[in-house]
Amino acid sequence: MTSAKAADPIRILAYGDSLSAGYQLPAGEDFPAQLQQYLKGKGLNVEIINAAVSGDTTASGLSRLDWSTPENVDLVLLELGANDALQGLSTDKAKANLEAMIEKFQQKGIKVALMGMRAPPNMGSDYTQAFDAIYPALANQYQIPLYPFFLEDVAAQPALNLQDGMHPNQKGIKVIVKNVAPFVIDLLNQPN
Repeated sequence: MTSAKAADPIRILAYGDSLSAGYQLPAGEDFPAQLQQYLKGKGLNVEIINAAVSGDTTASGLSRLDWSTPENVDLVLLELGANDALQGLSTDKAKANLEAMIEKFQQKGIKVALMGMRAPPNMGSDYTQAFDAIYPALANQYQIPLYPFFLEDVAAQPALNLQDGMHPNQKGIKVIVKNVAPFVIDLLNQPN
């Protein structure tokens, strides 16, 4: 994925909810800022735009997509669905909303990478199975890259989350960045 001019940064949109937005974290400690810092430290010319809104469901993410997507974005990290699962919202609707977002981003010429989410275990096995299947199914359907679980190594780890047990703290964000960065670097090294 190369920019028109080598001097132009690769523009990555972090499109998600409180997990990406940096809920209750100091400025600059959120996922997009930390990922940008990490990638720049690896010599990559990137700009990561934080377009994450705390509390967003897939429906609210879809409804704001057109006005909250800046021009000239090369790649979107689509991280939505956790709030749908927490609220027990329809898995069919969540999938349809994610499908619509993938299609809208692709129509804008933006490469989409799906950041997978898992339902909390208290939702029951039927709901959990249906919800957890959304992301691999969409990645297969649209032939787009899937990072299987955005909160890998962080979910249910008290030392890596805020007191609410759901949102990553600064240490948790660092673990997410360390895990996600190789996935993003692989995407950036792929031809368009």
